[in-house]
Amino acid sequence: MQAVVYKSTGSWYSVKNEENRMLLARIKGKFKIDDITSTNPIAVGDIVDLMPDNEKEGTFVIHEIFQRKNYINRQSPHRRHQHHIIAANLDQSILFATIRSPRTSQGFIDRFLITSEAFHIPAILIFNKADLYDDKAMRQYEEWLKLYKDAGYSVFLLSMQTGEGVEEVTQLLRNKVSLISGHSGVGKSTFINAVLPDLQLRTEEVSGWSGKGMHTTTFAEMFDLPFGGSIIDTPGVKEFGLVDISRQELSHYFPEMRSLIQQCQFNNCLHINEPGCAIKAAVQNGSIHEKRYISYVMILNSIEEKRY
Repeated sequence: MQAVVYKSTGSWYSVKNEENRMLLARIKGKFKIDDITSTNPIAVGDIVDLMPDNEKEGTFVIHEIFQRKNYINRQSPHRRHQHHIIAANLDQSILFATIRSPRTSQGFIDRFLITSEAFHIPAILIFNKADLYDDKAMRQYEEWLKLYKDAGYSVFLLSMQTGEGVEEVTQLLRNKVSLISGHSGVGKSTFINAVLPDLQLRTEEVSGWSGKGMHTTTFAEMFDLPFGGSIIDTPGVKEFGLVDISRQELSHYFPEMRSLIQQCQFNNCLHINEPGCAIKAAVQNGSIHEKRYISYVMILNSIEEKRY
């Protein structure tokens, strides 16, 4: 019997079969898929095959995982050399960011976008809590709007308080499987409650002393939308560590750089000190935003090259 994983709580999985019935399932033994070494062999969004569990009546055993269309992962927060699969079989990834309360850094945004690019998942940026933005915050938003639109991304401004952008962002979800991610406290749960009012996910205010969001979602979970499509709500992410991306390939995941790489004088150009670099020339003439290039260099310097 085929089913889709809707929630993982570690040892047990909530899955929905082809008759739209929610069932409880677990795995037996260890799963190893396509040589992927992850802290979780099965992720929300996975399509699996079930057999009745002879040990516990009414439950099932997952004995096969069907090939994934794609998946998105990040470095495991607990095991640096392993990764955690956030979700699988996605149509798009949506990052909720905020200029303030809490502040999302450009480095976090860029790492999320790089990961989406690496797994061929279209990414969308939502800047939430627009009602809290003063003139300085709006100038920051306008700068990031240009920076990311010029790089080829769709960017939206959202306020759950005033309703600005809510209908526009809701329409993005129609008939798609969408991952919704971001720091704790950026308003993911508030938005999901507006789209699915019967759900009533728990929300919390941003911590006053730290300016950071409080965790409200413990496990990734998929929810079906009444107008078609599904969303996968994820726990608030503090950091987004890249996995298996080498220094040599990093620039391929910056769309505005990717189209120019072949014009570099050297085919192994890292776009730092090499002569005849098309990327550095594009930064100088303004066709690549300087702040995106600086972010690229900082991320490049953070990547440890594997030595064999």
